[in-house]
Amino acid sequence: MSTGPVYEQMLNAKALGKKSLALLIDPDKSDLFQLAAHLQSGQFEGLDYFFVGGSLITSDLLSETIRMVKNHSDLPVILFPGSNMHLDPQADAILFLSLISGRNPEYLIGQHVVAAPVIKRTRVEVISTGYMVVDGGKPTTVSYMSHSAPIPADKPEIAASTAIAGEMLGMKTLYLDAGSGAERPVSGKMIRMTRNNIEAPLIVGGGIKNAEQALESWKAGADIIVVGNAAEKNYSLIPQMLEKAGRISS
Repeated sequence: MSTGPVYEQMLNAKALGKKSLALLIDPDKSDLFQLAAHLQSGQFEGLDYFFVGGSLITSDLLSETIRMVKNHSDLPVILFPGSNMHLDPQADAILFLSLISGRNPEYLIGQHVVAAPVIKRTRVEVISTGYMVVDGGKPTTVSYMSHSAPIPADKPEIAASTAIAGEMLGMKTLYLDAGSGAERPVSGKMIRMTRNNIEAPLIVGGGIKNAEQALESWKAGADIIVVGNAAEKNYSLIPQMLEKAGRISS
């Protein structure tokens, strides 16, 4: 499968040493009117990606959310699916997540078999992603829904070895995620060890509540930081985090 423009953007940013920021929008939790107002105000200027999705989506607002974002922004909108039902042809790309930190075949390949023919009929760019759930201090929706134990927070060697295996299997990106609402983010030590053992872009999310934590994750080796819950409560975090990213990239 050929490389698409969204993945090329990730690769180019990594090659230039540019740190990137993605805003994760959960259709169940986001106030679309408030989000639209912030998009129109230009407060998100400098943001790199919008991720849309979540481990469990109970509303029917996925398509409406993507449509609203695309009506107000030219940035890539990337699906972050929790199941094979979380698909939409309006998206620019999809993180085709394989839960390589778990041992549940349904989330390693089962859901993918169902989704693949549907995705293939669209123009949505597919970015194969080795997805690793890390213990963020409390149970998360993704661990519960996937029936998978997270990687222990104090075992960076497990994360690094898992990432190596994912890259060897052909994953285009690797994703360390402490999960939505995590009490603590992925540690700098785990990010650093993972970054030192792979070449692919490294995405890190979950539990990042302020600009200082984002800076620590970027400095440790994350290429893309994903912020969701914290930004939804206070969208002013976005420019604060971008200011930190600019210091590293300059």
